[in-house]
Amino acid sequence: MNPLVISLISFTVALGTTIVMISSHWLMVWIGFEMNMLAITPILMKNFNPRSMEAATKYFLTQATASMLLMLAIIINLTFSGQWTTMKMTNHMASMMMTIALIMKLGMAPFHFWVPEVTQGVSLTSGMILLTWQKIAPLSVLMQTANSINTNLMLTTAILSIAVGGWGGLNQTQLRKIMAYSSIAHMGWMAAIMTFNTTMTALNLMIYVMLTLTVFMLLYISSSTTTLSLSLLWNKTPLMPALILLSMLSLGGLPPLSGFIPKWMIINELTKNNSIILPTVMAIMALLNLYFYMRLTYSTSLTMFPSTNNMKIKWQFESTKKTPLLPPLIILSTMLLPLTPMLLTLE
Repeated sequence: MNPLVISLISFTVALGTTIVMISSHWLMVWIGFEMNMLAITPILMKNFNPRSMEAATKYFLTQATASMLLMLAIIINLTFSGQWTTMKMTNHMASMMMTIALIMKLGMAPFHFWVPEVTQGVSLTSGMILLTWQKIAPLSVLMQTANSINTNLMLTTAILSIAVGGWGGLNQTQLRKIMAYSSIAHMGWMAAIMTFNTTMTALNLMIYVMLTLTVFMLLYISSSTTTLSLSLLWNKTPLMPALILLSMLSLGGLPPLSGFIPKWMIINELTKNNSIILPTVMAIMALLNLYFYMRLTYSTSLTMFPSTNNMKIKWQFESTKKTPLLPPLIILSTMLLPLTPMLLTLE
């Protein structure tokens, strides 16, 4: 793609999200979503082939449906309250429709079907944008309207998303689909705490984006898209399996790593609100996610698969892929746990 075109499209994607985040007028929020959706479609089709075109079409149709529902919710709310302000979601019907529209945009259960399909159909870099940047705008609107959201609806969606994110990834061998199901589960954790404490949602989003960026960059630099290609990685770049192991376990939320912070804080916050069964169920279902991360780390780092050559290190060309942000991201995604007391003061 022409560098000028790709820079213009990327600027529009960023601008669309920024407009959604800073606007207090529903029409501007809706326009921001539309700009973002129309600009991301060519990015998804960057490596043009029938598979990516199908993925971009699925994404476009889902997002267009969600935008239509959002506009309907805005109009219903305007009819009853006479307000365009995002904070003034007074009508219950409008609030519920708005929540459903944003859940659909985020790809949370029960509207999760498009996420694995679209992520699998596009390139690793496009998938990375889809699972990180594209989550920011809908979550920012949900956080702004958290006071008027139906808590029962949000918690039901959260539990469903964590369950689907765990079960769906169990029998997958495609890494992009595994990352998509991982995203669904993480969105569930964010939704669970949304109506109790929006700061926790923001913190969880920040750490989730860091972890997902790290894993996608590691997969991109090693050109791995399946479990099989990961299993031969130790023979090409011996350091890479260890880094993938740490990032995956952090994504699963194991205690000494950064991924444990949001889970710990969310469980802590829910128990403060006299909710015991909900965090217990969430923690149990998080084990499903941990299982498929462990399966990946097992095939990557904990076993040495028979190699295709007799040499210890496979001869290959130098990688020309530039990932300047990878070293700091690896450090941030594994070593943030000591900062938890400072993060607790942000509440």
